[in-house]
Amino acid sequence: MKVQLEKSFALAAPAEAAWAMLQDVEAVANCMPGARITEKVDAAHYKGTVAVKLGPASLSFRGEVEVKELDAAARALHLVGRGTDTTGTSGVSMDLRARIEPVDAASCRLVGASEVSVSGKAATFGGRLMSGVADQVLRQFVANFEERLSSMRAAPAEAAPAAPARELNGLATLWAMVRDWVHHLFARSA
Repeated sequence: MKVQLEKSFALAAPAEAAWAMLQDVEAVANCMPGARITEKVDAAHYKGTVAVKLGPASLSFRGEVEVKELDAAARALHLVGRGTDTTGTSGVSMDLRARIEPVDAASCRLVGASEVSVSGKAATFGGRLMSGVADQVLRQFVANFEERLSSMRAAPAEAAPAAPARELNGLATLWAMVRDWVHHLFARSA
């Protein structure tokens, strides 16, 4: 099963600060719910894990991320990742392109396009919810990214502490999707 996403998020930070953080793959991974970099192989290759909880089911993926391109002039990056769950019954791959667009001296936009493919039991179990779950994960990611960016700007002399890897809570994500759907339903009928 494949899901394609194109999203744009406003950030209350200068474009240069957001670009500096976007280039730090380990910092970016710490913003993704359930993700953790376990090894930096070289400047372009990383190994890591992603933990996802969907109700009573927990999935844990191990995989690799490759930085395909960093374009400083365009403030853009291209990442490719792939992995399998610890039982070997599910696989996931991701192709992500993201860029920072300046808005003014104090704000910018994080713009991204990705294609995520899931196979095996994970696709069977979560296939119908994948688009909504991906949207909620992105919202959590951007909130964490902006929080970390804000803390780095507030204390530039000190390194921002790494956030602990958090498991994605599928039940909370499902509840947020239902809440958003109901809100959207009533907003249209009003």
